[in-house]
Amino acid sequence: MPYTTLISANDLARHYQDPAWVVIDCRHDLTNPAAGAEAYAGGHIPGARFASLDTDLSDKSPGSNGKFRGRHPLPQPTAFVETLRRWGVNHSSQVIAYDEHGGMFAARLWWMLRWVGHQAVAVLDGGLPTWLARGLPLSKDVVTPVRGNVEPHSSLVATVNVDDVLANLNTPTRIVIDARAPDRFRGENETLDPVGGHIPGAKNRFFKDNLTTDGRFKSADELRSDFSALLISPEASIVQCGSGATACHNLLAMEIAGLSGAALYPGSWSEWCADPGRPVARGE
Repeated sequence: MPYTTLISANDLARHYQDPAWVVIDCRHDLTNPAAGAEAYAGGHIPGARFASLDTDLSDKSPGSNGKFRGRHPLPQPTAFVETLRRWGVNHSSQVIAYDEHGGMFAARLWWMLRWVGHQAVAVLDGGLPTWLARGLPLSKDVVTPVRGNVEPHSSLVATVNVDDVLANLNTPTRIVIDARAPDRFRGENETLDPVGGHIPGAKNRFFKDNLTTDGRFKSADELRSDFSALLISPEASIVQCGSGATACHNLLAMEIAGLSGAALYPGSWSEWCADPGRPVARGE
């Protein structure tokens, strides 16, 4: 059976050299975009490819209407599949994503593979710190993968656009869940959010609340209890963050909890607040 949510460091250690497995390093720093590639060059899980949030997992060009789509808008599915092929991903590949931030960025790649219909993808639970804590190896070698043959299939996830979120304000049928840190949600952090606040009616579920103190995900039962207190139902939920990346952490946590069906708003707060005509709430 494929791994479809999480994998432990011990399980990955048994398989990372398997040619049917593709390991991808997703390290990133929102305040220093070069940091991920620098960290990868300094040492990564042997055989891992590097995924840039800014260039591989996003396409920052405007929408077809010329409007800003947020800091990390999704690429076209065909372009992302081409990236997967470049990394050597085949239709039968088991893909593993990791970072050193509790899955903060690895979850974006997990969600995107599901977005193009590839189910065999999981996040390394605890990320690189857990790998290193077990004395497992790093490498500075950069692999040149054989081109993969993965093809897009029916999406396994749902999305909404800014018009859907705006319409939901007028006829609220869905709960918006914001994955940003509480100070950003309240509008108190201008470093990443020049326009502070949140979408009116949204609830805050900081992505780090999905983790235990050692940086691994909470149990399915704990996550189910946490999210059930926020939700009407998974299908009646819209998940967002600053730019559509860490929101995927909440979606992964919900999948672990057996609460599938919430939709990602890819543009998230960075798209929403770019139009001063859209309403903004502040505080709790």
